[in-house]
Amino acid sequence: MTYQTLWRATVLTLFPEMFPGPLGVSLAGRALASGLWALEARDIRDSATDRHRSVDDTPAGGGPGMVLRADILAAAIDAADIAPDRPRLLMSPRGRPLTQSLIAELASGPGPLIACGRFEGVDERVIEARRLAEVSIGDYVLSGGEIAAMALIDACVRLLPGVMGKQASGVDESFSEGLLEYPQYTRPQEFEGRQIPEILTSGDHAKVAAWRQAQSEALTRARRPDLWAVRRGTKNTTDG
Repeated sequence: MTYQTLWRATVLTLFPEMFPGPLGVSLAGRALASGLWALEARDIRDSATDRHRSVDDTPAGGGPGMVLRADILAAAIDAADIAPDRPRLLMSPRGRPLTQSLIAELASGPGPLIACGRFEGVDERVIEARRLAEVSIGDYVLSGGEIAAMALIDACVRLLPGVMGKQASGVDESFSEGLLEYPQYTRPQEFEGRQIPEILTSGDHAKVAAWRQAQSEALTRARRPDLWAVRRGTKNTTDG
């Protein structure tokens, strides 16, 4: 079987009608329409075996809610028939945090298969059997993995060659160098008594670069001490 090298996202979901959704407009949407990447949303229910297209069952050991069945999700993964070098992800609040470095890693590859859970979770056995890498977009719980998958895909797509208008568009953004992005300004020169910092209109590119670096460092120290600690090579702990 021959696989295409185009970056593609294959999404397994109970709600394929949610896609492309936001991925079909703006930067990602234009790139999708231009053929710079591909998106496939596959309905997990297509792998159900009964006439009701059931995909879940009660949790073993009791408890509230329902659990997505291992055999159904495994069949959906197998039916997608993806190339063996493509990552297999499961959006999950207990997963590895989604960072810009992970996004860059995923964007540089062939594109992932992303399983979107629902209900109380997914049977652990399919995670193990199909080697799904769990990824989290934050310490909170959503109704399902679809919105999380969209966030991951959007972040990847904007790094693909030819997607962003300028080659350097993503270089100075938040997290690209382990720092938050510096403040941005544009016209008008004055807004409700607030001026654009004079140094930004000085024409001195070296001073502008130094100001931006200092601003990024100050913002990171104040708002994300965890990132600052990593950058400085220290542990974000307090000796007691």
